[in-house]
Amino acid sequence: MPRLQIDKLDTKILQMLVDNGRKPFLEIARECGVSGAAIHQRIAKLQATNILEGSRALIKPTTLGYDTCAFVGVFLKDPEKFGDIIEKLKTVPEVVECHYTTGQYDMLVKIYARDNEHLLHLIHDKLQPMGMLRTETLVSFREVFSRALPVGKNNE
Repeated sequence: MPRLQIDKLDTKILQMLVDNGRKPFLEIARECGVSGAAIHQRIAKLQATNILEGSRALIKPTTLGYDTCAFVGVFLKDPEKFGDIIEKLKTVPEVVECHYTTGQYDMLVKIYARDNEHLLHLIHDKLQPMGMLRTETLVSFREVFSRALPVGKNNE
């Protein structure tokens, strides 16, 4: 997919939204020195070109009782069933990410569980029956940091 070019105003808008996804458009407009309508148009363009994909609230999993984070490397029985398994994984709310990967795994899945027992239940009773040959699990002790990609570093 070709990279879309963004200018300095787009870059500034994106950085403000990364810093605060709830920042009002009129406040962004004031800081950028343009009209509110211009900001609406720019954001609509960024969304239409898939540079900007909506916004979402980030919830700390531990505050909801999900104390275990794990990355599960998945080996499929039949790699041609990848699409079917993806659809099945989407039905498991504790599965928050799924990546098709190179290397030894067919896919890598990120899961949040209440505890190790819940993680075991998710892997053995929900995931493996979907068509997985076997899995390898890495438990995260703690997320050290998570951040958005830098905006505009290669566009200036």
